[in-house]
Amino acid sequence: MKRREFIGMLGSCAVGWSLSTRAQPLRMPIIGVLHSASPDPHSGYWSAVAAFRRGVADGGFSENQNVSIEYRWAEDHFERLSSLANELVQRNVSLIFAGGGDVAALAAKKATATIPIVFAIGADPVKQGIVSSLNRPGGNVTGATFLSVEIRPKMLELIRELVPKVSVIAVMGNPNRPNFQPLLDEVLAPARSIGLKVRVLQAGSGKEIEAAFNTFGQEPVDGLLVLSDPVYANQRDLLAHLEMQYKVPAVYSSRDNVVAGSLASYGASTGDSYYQAGIYSARILKGEKPSVLPVLEPTKFELVINLRTAKSIGLAVPETLLARADEVIE
Repeated sequence: MKRREFIGMLGSCAVGWSLSTRAQPLRMPIIGVLHSASPDPHSGYWSAVAAFRRGVADGGFSENQNVSIEYRWAEDHFERLSSLANELVQRNVSLIFAGGGDVAALAAKKATATIPIVFAIGADPVKQGIVSSLNRPGGNVTGATFLSVEIRPKMLELIRELVPKVSVIAVMGNPNRPNFQPLLDEVLAPARSIGLKVRVLQAGSGKEIEAAFNTFGQEPVDGLLVLSDPVYANQRDLLAHLEMQYKVPAVYSSRDNVVAGSLASYGASTGDSYYQAGIYSARILKGEKPSVLPVLEPTKFELVINLRTAKSIGLAVPETLLARADEVIE
């Protein structure tokens, strides 16, 4: 082959390669949502995940236009989270968002050390071993915490203000959570330190919640503190119904339960933490590193009281407490 023909052939190949390269469309980034709860529109987490999507959109990514979002719901079965996280890794998603408790974040972290992970949880992520520190998370994980664990002593104080003569309270938690006992201990110690007798109610499903409330017929309590859990977000209507049936004052960390008809809540906004996690996710998709994005903490805690429920169970809420409330549902 003559030199001129050879060079001409190379030129033709180069043009072909260039056109072929240009024809390859850029891969749309995929966010994998790993969540402990179920995709029930009536669940408290449904609106929170919607807030996450708003954060992603406000960060510059429109779903199905320049980002795709795939969902993996454990439907309150924590043992499924590990395999669901591995599914997202095998799907080669660009980022994993973990919600519905620290169990989901830990499952995601175990599944991958390279794919960025953003969480929105109520636990202390340092204490749970999810990040190295709040200011410099390190590794491939960061996110937002609404610190539902840290505000438990405040929730106990709220019960005492609602029921000044309280002596016996019940604490409801989900025994199916891997870290159930440490979470329980964090409320038992301060409760007993202020002289309260505590009954522990273990309930991880709707039927178990009903069975727990049935015990109030034989052993009444003065108040109920419900630990944060995806199951209780999904069963918020049932919980509100049972509280009114048994006329028991109940306190939560989530406003969603009070909107559904429960008595009171004290805590940070779950939706705001999910929204901020969406903003972080967008920033990471644009190239920022999770290792240097500080874990976001809540700046405001809200007291919400359902006055209709208080009247229904025959409870007179002190005027001083109503004056301090950020929101009163009448």
